[in-house]
Amino acid sequence: MTIKVLICDDSALIRSVMTEIISSQPDMQVVGVAPDPLVARELIKQTNPDVLTLDVEMPKMDGLDFLERLMRLRPMPVVMVSSLTERGSEITLRALELGAVDFVTKPKISIQSGMRDYAELIADKIRAAAKARIQPRTLARPAGAGPAAGLPQLRNPLTSSEKLIIIGASTGGTEAIREFLTQMPSDCPGILIAQHMPEGFTTSFAKRLDSLCKISVVEARGDERVLPGHAYIAPGHSHLMLVRSGANYMTRIEQSPPVNRHRPSVDVLFRSAAQGAGKNAVGVILTGMGKDGAQGMLEMKQAGAYNFAQDEASCVVFGMPREAIAIGATHETGALTALPGMVLGHLAAHGSRALRV
Repeated sequence: MTIKVLICDDSALIRSVMTEIISSQPDMQVVGVAPDPLVARELIKQTNPDVLTLDVEMPKMDGLDFLERLMRLRPMPVVMVSSLTERGSEITLRALELGAVDFVTKPKISIQSGMRDYAELIADKIRAAAKARIQPRTLARPAGAGPAAGLPQLRNPLTSSEKLIIIGASTGGTEAIREFLTQMPSDCPGILIAQHMPEGFTTSFAKRLDSLCKISVVEARGDERVLPGHAYIAPGHSHLMLVRSGANYMTRIEQSPPVNRHRPSVDVLFRSAAQGAGKNAVGVILTGMGKDGAQGMLEMKQAGAYNFAQDEASCVVFGMPREAIAIGATHETGALTALPGMVLGHLAAHGSRALRV
């Protein structure tokens, strides 16, 4: 099957680069290029593309306004093309909330040595988008709203300090993580998260989540104690790992080579949780393309951790969870909306035990 791609960007240079990259793929075809959303709207009607790449900031109609109308009137897979700026990252996160499947940063045209890797990244994201399920949007809960009604309550605060929740995600993961974290109570266990996201976006991602959740959400800095009611997101430039220091859990970040082509890598985080927390960890693998995290989650299970996977129906891309399930790394599978309750239910049922150093 040939994936039909429509490119919408106000930069003629970016349109040319994207066209060259996409046309070089044996399974893709550029069916049109548009300098603004008004032209794109007509080309969508004419060409019926499988995937739209959409610039974040454009003239005549803002990319977000166009995306919002598109997802309401003709939902389709959209990959945003974003600039590496603070404003660009904030707009991109909003675009993901509105229904975009994923995003890529604008290519650094002057650095030709990295164009091959960049081309592979774009192609991978378009392939994933072509297979994606376009999920209905849910409104973000305000920070004061707290967890959804009916979620299991932890038996006592001690449970939070002894247990950890370890989360990995990729395509579709920003919204899945938001859905999960906004249902966490303020006394939940410390949470470590690896989401495939480039440098420059994880800071805005953490700030956005922090404004929506009852728990505190930060970008991990490394060498910080993992506290109850806190979530630590791997920075886009580094792997995030869990380590033990006496009776405490600590974060560690390092810029070692990518694993499964990713840094941060879910496998790296899960493997460190297996080694550092063992049976005190609860693993959660969410929507994403590829297999990053599957082997690390299996190691967590072998070390005594209890693991959950998002089910196929609620995933944007059922790649990473499917791989983890296939190798026997998970204990339970559930819809995204059910996973927070399932995790809290497991924690409540198993009570608290003293950490063994």
